[in-house]
Amino acid sequence: MNRSLRVRALLALAVIAVSLYVAVTVPVRLGLDLRGGTQIVIETRSTPTADADREATDRTLEVLRGRIDALGVAEPTLVRSGENRIIVELPGVQDPEKAQDVLGRTAQLTFHPVLGTADGAGDGADETSRALPEQPRDRVLPDESGTPLRLGAAALTGEHVEEAAARFDQQGGAGWHVTVGFEGAGRDGWARLTGEAACHPAGAPARRVAIVLDDKVISSPQVDPSVACRTGIRDGATRITGSFGPDEARELSLLINGGALPVPVETVEQRTVGPTLGAQAITASAWAAVIGTALTSLFIIVVYRLMGVLATVALLCYGLVSYAALAALGATLTLPGLAGFVLAIGMAVDANVLVFERAREEYAARRRPSTRSALAAGFRNALTAIADSNITTLIAAALLFLLASGPVRGFGVTLGIGVLASMFSALVITRVLAEFAANRTPVRRRPRLTGIASTGAVRDRLTRRDPQLMRRPRRWLAASAAVLVLAGSGIALRGVDLGVEFTGGRLIEYATSAPVDPDRARTALADAGHPRAVVQSSGDTGLTVRAESLTDAEEAEVTDTVRDLAGGAEKVRDELIGPSLGEELRRGALIALAVALGAQLVYLAARFRWVFGTAAVVALAHDVVILLGVFAWLGKPVDGVFLAALLTVIGYSVNDSVVLFDRVRELARRSPGAALSGIANRAILQTLPRTVNTGMGAAFILTALAVLGGSSLTDFALALLVGLVVGTYSSVFTAAPVAIRLHDRVSRRRSHRPG
Repeated sequence: MNRSLRVRALLALAVIAVSLYVAVTVPVRLGLDLRGGTQIVIETRSTPTADADREATDRTLEVLRGRIDALGVAEPTLVRSGENRIIVELPGVQDPEKAQDVLGRTAQLTFHPVLGTADGAGDGADETSRALPEQPRDRVLPDESGTPLRLGAAALTGEHVEEAAARFDQQGGAGWHVTVGFEGAGRDGWARLTGEAACHPAGAPARRVAIVLDDKVISSPQVDPSVACRTGIRDGATRITGSFGPDEARELSLLINGGALPVPVETVEQRTVGPTLGAQAITASAWAAVIGTALTSLFIIVVYRLMGVLATVALLCYGLVSYAALAALGATLTLPGLAGFVLAIGMAVDANVLVFERAREEYAARRRPSTRSALAAGFRNALTAIADSNITTLIAAALLFLLASGPVRGFGVTLGIGVLASMFSALVITRVLAEFAANRTPVRRRPRLTGIASTGAVRDRLTRRDPQLMRRPRRWLAASAAVLVLAGSGIALRGVDLGVEFTGGRLIEYATSAPVDPDRARTALADAGHPRAVVQSSGDTGLTVRAESLTDAEEAEVTDTVRDLAGGAEKVRDELIGPSLGEELRRGALIALAVALGAQLVYLAARFRWVFGTAAVVALAHDVVILLGVFAWLGKPVDGVFLAALLTVIGYSVNDSVVLFDRVRELARRSPGAALSGIANRAILQTLPRTVNTGMGAAFILTALAVLGGSSLTDFALALLVGLVVGTYSSVFTAAPVAIRLHDRVSRRRSHRPG
């Protein structure tokens, strides 16, 4: 065993050992759909008009969403209920009382000049100081030690704060504190406030600045003697000190960063709610995932024999590493997330398939081939394709995490972890296992056992027929345009059926005379014509039904169904609810997605050429429109589950195009003067075995999820199956023809330039 192989083996063992330890010792949070959680109902104080009530409630909802994200609670649900109520559902919260306290605080942060103490002590100004301007003197609040302070009008508010952070000062002795940085006018305002305070002698009450949170002085520090009168602190920063522990400091920084609530709020209810999915649906989905993964593994073993067995072992290690990373980061797993996680195992096959197919090419091309040298060349030649496809995906994941919020941000985290774990699995674990096996004497004597010594059925057929697929690229573009017109007409004629997450709907809560099994209620409501209704247990004998907008007749039908099941039920709440994916969250997600696509285009243009980057983005847009059109024609809902599937399809589409264009770039370097259409045709034929085998690996899992996963996963798996087929088609018959046409157009323009 050579040195590099030993280093990779030790690294692989270390990562697997740590992942196994984390997976065993760190529990994974389950989402509201799998385990339920805590429901908190918050009510905003009334404003003069109903429109103002609704606007204040919507603004409050966005502030609360930011606070929940900062609390580290992933995959929460927040919806507006009626005009002035917000329903917050938190999965797996360890301390619901703390969550309630953080959500319910108004967090009005203000900075005040201190005019003196309430016992009559003056400001102690000397002859050189300038008197404070006339300010209200009727506000008295006790400081940290209980001494009453007379405060002037607020000079700054939390809106002037750029960022707050909890810090620990071990050397200076301040302990835990919160640093506060001001922005814009806040920097000048802070300089004026501290400059006025600096005009008073050291120790005087008026040399202090009071920092007030919700009518409580949390800190009132003296301005340092080094600060000059009327000059102030001009770096736009301060820190809030006090008897803070780490939790208090982090909570204070969370409240400051999240911003103040526009109106005071009150917690009116807190209860435990059950999962939105039933035990039967969860069990069916788990079995579908197991069967799908087994079928994918069996397919890889049949195609690549010994290397397939080793790739299956590496994929299991990939699953372990990804799971441990999600657990260590405290991510919340939902059913779509679990299905996406299983799908990622199928997609992680891609890197292994890329390596094995390149190894097959090297083995067939050599006069005196050996499995070991062919594998080494396969890893070396596949590296650029693996790197480029994964870097483009990592760019998208990072930007989704930085710019989006809610479930889209969570998807970015899961996507990034999956990509990094996939690269480690293929380039380290698979390589260690493959090189170790290739060095064994029985394997060297029987190279066909490895699966590398044969070129494969797909490549053999392509070699015999040698089809010229890119001889007339316009025909493929015309076919793609026809499919786009068909999909677009579905969107235009039938419209997109947005789910309750986007449109809101109706929430009905019942107090039942006896406990009702939510699974039975879901089945009964589905039989009554409401298959999309979300049913949860609420408290001990309560039941909530959440659905799209219901007519009075439909509401009566739902109520009768519940009463029949429970033997009696009283309706205790019937309210219209807003969307859980609100306007601001949707806008942030669209901005993040647009920036991510733009960044991918720039990267592809830099790594390849702008022609290829543009073609990849065109193919991606083609896939998105067709997927939306298929769902429009089928009348399927476009909801949060569909959003997760759509983001997955986008990543798959870009990945496929990058693999093809990487081969085009390689062939173009070997034949500088050749026509791009011929190069693209050769690249398609050479990468088609990889495309087919990767697609088949993912298709086994998706088919199992669609057929066996129950109604909760049918639409999710259907969206991904459509995306898989369309993405495979578009990378070959849309991206390549677009690149050829753009290249030809640029070449003609250059040839017509004078001189």
